[in-house]
Amino acid sequence: MKRSIARQNWLLVIAVVSLAAFPLVFVRGEFSGSDGQAEVAIQESHPTYQPWFKPLFEPASPEVESLLFATQAAIGAGIIGYVIGLYKGRSQRNK
Repeated sequence: MKRSIARQNWLLVIAVVSLAAFPLVFVRGEFSGSDGQAEVAIQESHPTYQPWFKPLFEPASPEVESLLFATQAAIGAGIIGYVIGLYKGRSQRNK
């Protein structure tokens, strides 16, 4: 029983890693976020538009921006996972 669960876990890990690596290997071109696309669309539709304020921090490159975004997502997922695990553990302890 434990062997089949371990095998299933490894298959899931391989599937997740391959899903993450697939776009990096096979999709060519520049990865851009929706913020940049929105900025281009606004400039095309309203060329005289001036932003209300400037960003506090401007990353050096799109790769750094992606890294910061992924780090933020990972921290948020970790916090959510911790809270879910905490409440799950509390409910099992009370039973």
